[in-house]
Amino acid sequence: MTLASKRVLLIVSGGIAAYKALELVRLLRKSGCGVTCVLTEGGAHFVTPLSLQALSEDRVYTEIFSLTDESEMGHIQLSRAADLVVVAPASADILAKMAVGLASDLATTLLLATDKAVLVAPAMNVRMWQHPATVANMATLASRGVTVVGPDEGTMACNEYGFGRLAEPPAILAAIAALLIGPRPLAGRHALVTSGPTHEPIDPVRYIANRSSGRQGHAIAVALQALGASVTLVSGPVSLPDPAGVRTIHVETAAEMLAVCTAALPADIAVFAAAVADWRTEAAAQKLKKMPGMDTLSLSFVQNPDILATISQGQPRPQLVVGFAAETQDVIAHATEKRRRKGCDWIVANDVGAGADIMGGLENEVHLVTEQGVESWPRLPKDAVATRLAARMAAVFAS
Repeated sequence: MTLASKRVLLIVSGGIAAYKALELVRLLRKSGCGVTCVLTEGGAHFVTPLSLQALSEDRVYTEIFSLTDESEMGHIQLSRAADLVVVAPASADILAKMAVGLASDLATTLLLATDKAVLVAPAMNVRMWQHPATVANMATLASRGVTVVGPDEGTMACNEYGFGRLAEPPAILAAIAALLIGPRPLAGRHALVTSGPTHEPIDPVRYIANRSSGRQGHAIAVALQALGASVTLVSGPVSLPDPAGVRTIHVETAAEMLAVCTAALPADIAVFAAAVADWRTEAAAQKLKKMPGMDTLSLSFVQNPDILATISQGQPRPQLVVGFAAETQDVIAHATEKRRRKGCDWIVANDVGAGADIMGGLENEVHLVTEQGVESWPRLPKDAVATRLAARMAAVFAS
């Protein structure tokens, strides 16, 4: 990814997530993008102008009333010299001021004066994010064409859990690139993604399942859409919201998932991130009751359809088929054999053994197994894994 010759005006507002702005600046500079930083009074409680200056290699602005700058209408120049204005983190306060058009400090004055595209990355407590005032403010900003990335779901500094975490810097970088680079590399391509677990019924009230949360599959769908793909997401039962702009189809069982995937073809890319149950049993018509003297219960299992192998070896076959391998031992060996046996192009393998905190967790540590060999990636948030994987997929179609 290159953003050479592009320039971003980065506004860092208040909140503990402000420390992630430093990593965003580093990633932008690494991609060749120029960065001018504006630090609000609240943001300065969490990061320093010197830190931002060192990473951006440019002056950091904090005050609107600077005689030298204002004699040259500095706030107007700053607001229009960049190709994109980014607010990260965007606190509830600055989003509210943007919605009503306040210009009470340098940051909000720049936002009111700019004629360039604006991207915001919200970060706040989950209750603040869900408050009707914030919901209304976000709707107002969306109606004006402001682009939003995040927030993510997770545990926050206040120890509450929910949506409100700042999107990870790689995801923000991807959103910036999508706005600045122009035509997106997967525009015109159709991507099929599966996500979450499947539920295989035992009786009307019980089922066989696994610990998959769907976070990785959903993040991949979002990352592919950010690169321009038209995405069909086939999701097993999860508690995640449907990604905005992604066609999402909900299923319960492996058989339903295969039927929907087959109907969704043709596709250029197929990513099978769902943790599909390998086995199912004949579901009883009535609830299986525990009866007196009944110490054991036996169930007879049959194999579920193999979705990855069916799509990999069928027609029309997607140009790029990516499977997942959740293993508890000999991860790379099992994944390499799975790629050969299923006939897919790539396998994304991970260790989901006890203590790994991968399945159902917020982070992932994967090995990308291809015909060329194995790449072992560091442990990353799942949206960062998705962004990295989507970029690799896009490179296949660019070559």
